[in-house]
Amino acid sequence: VDKPLTEEESLFNSLWVLLSSSQSLAGGEKKFSTMALRTLSTFPSLPRRFTRREPNLTVVYRNPKTSIFCKSIANSETPVSLSERDGFAAAAPTPGERFLENQRAHEAKKVVKREIKKEKKKKKEEIVRKVVDTSVSCCYGCGAPLQTSDVDSPGFVDLITYELKKKHHQLRTLICGRCQLLSHGHMITAVGGNGGYPGGKQFVSADELREKLSHLRHEKALIVKLVDIVDFNGSFLARVRDLVGANPIILVITKIDLLPKGTDMNCIGDWVVEVTTRKKLNVLSVHLTSSKSLDGVSGVASEIQKEKKGRDVYILGAANVGKSAFINALLKTMAERDPAAAAAQKYKPIQSAVPGTTLGPIQINAFLGGEKLYDTPGVHLHHRQAAVVHSDDLPALAPQNRLRGQSFDISTLPTQLSSSPNGESLNGFTFFWGGLVRIDILKALPETCFTFYGPKALDIHVVPTKSATDFYQKELGVLLTPPSGKDQIQEWKGLQSHRLLQIEIIDSKRPASDVAISGLGWISIEPIRKTRGTEPRDLNEAEHDIRICVSVPKPVEVFLRPTLPIGASGTEWYQYRELTDKEEEVRPKLYF
Repeated sequence: VDKPLTEEESLFNSLWVLLSSSQSLAGGEKKFSTMALRTLSTFPSLPRRFTRREPNLTVVYRNPKTSIFCKSIANSETPVSLSERDGFAAAAPTPGERFLENQRAHEAKKVVKREIKKEKKKKKEEIVRKVVDTSVSCCYGCGAPLQTSDVDSPGFVDLITYELKKKHHQLRTLICGRCQLLSHGHMITAVGGNGGYPGGKQFVSADELREKLSHLRHEKALIVKLVDIVDFNGSFLARVRDLVGANPIILVITKIDLLPKGTDMNCIGDWVVEVTTRKKLNVLSVHLTSSKSLDGVSGVASEIQKEKKGRDVYILGAANVGKSAFINALLKTMAERDPAAAAAQKYKPIQSAVPGTTLGPIQINAFLGGEKLYDTPGVHLHHRQAAVVHSDDLPALAPQNRLRGQSFDISTLPTQLSSSPNGESLNGFTFFWGGLVRIDILKALPETCFTFYGPKALDIHVVPTKSATDFYQKELGVLLTPPSGKDQIQEWKGLQSHRLLQIEIIDSKRPASDVAISGLGWISIEPIRKTRGTEPRDLNEAEHDIRICVSVPKPVEVFLRPTLPIGASGTEWYQYRELTDKEEEVRPKLYF
């Protein structure tokens, strides 16, 4: 028997009846149905005994486009939770709740990113530990790991000496047998592969040495990059950022003592800064130095002390630019004020004329603050002349004394060659620079002068172009050296790379351009040779360019660059460019 209804239940039942009969309503009566539905929604729950028993659909509001239905859940096949049936289900999230949820998701994303960053940092540290293994004792002269098994390999020391030094914890004071021979003038190469040196013994490849520098991009360090002024373009390492990453760089120009007498260092420094700026290599400062005379080395030492800021210092550069010699000069300069540098002079890296002397990073305790100074293996470049000549001919490529240019124009040719094939000019003549470079003059002015700057061991020969090929084949290894020796000549592949150069003449009172041969030197081209008491003449329309063809061995590179202002004449014609305030701010400072 049903219990009597309360007042609330009676009202609720009446509203339900109204809703059930709303199908017959029309026009303005729909408004009453909607109001009844809103009133019904104010009740917290539907009493169970008033739940309709039949599962039929009942139309609450009908519209030609949209229909809203209510369905009884008494006999519904889909399971419905108790709280949902009683009207206690979770409400839709408010804007504030959605905001908080988004904030929690953002914070969780940050945590995940931090964890990923930590994992990457651990991997980088593992790479550094693999590359720089301080547990292996190395020769302090070349950085090669010490060993007692192979007499001919770098790092060899006598077993008895090794055991004795190991017992007293003095392995860092050992120098290997190869370094002892190098210090006595023996030419012992050790680097092979792409960028290595043909002939001789090859114990390590150039790629392996380059791999020993790969950890630098993951470390916080101060990089001192060395460039040889005699081979500026060939030793510049334009892609040095691939090795050192975003670490700051101090650019040091070496061997300025080899430049001709009377050279103005202000002009040289400005030229270097201009070329460096065009290469878009952001450096802190530029220094002109000589390891032999110690010129400019004190400025580098002061800059290092100022910029290292707790970081280790790495000396980096191409092979044979003078890294070890520079470190010795740097330690000698620093020893006057720093006792740590004075103590480090006792065990300093070996220096020699052999490219690839240093075979591994050499740690030097040169600073009182605890930072380390590292001598690194040279970066061996395949496009330099040293990579194509035999190891026995390497000494011929290194200038030993101050450069003196050898100039050639039509008036300086030998008597038997003074009758030019194409009139009174060098057109139709060929220059041979040893057996390594051939220059064919295709178009030149009657007064055009070619001046060669490079090692004295390479002689320069001039012959008519029509007989140049026969002359080269006949005199290779005799007058044209290197290559020298029968074995080297048989293995010589010849001058396979040819480059046609067209040099525009902008101002007849100034040299037109330099043609730099990677790893050898350069040729300065003067359109009209200036003589005392005469002024260069004006050029006509057909005389505004010079054309030459340069032939070198593969893969040696040829560079066309602005003329280096050397000698007393360089001061006369060199022009300083006017700079804007913004250029002055970003331009690296010059010291010499």
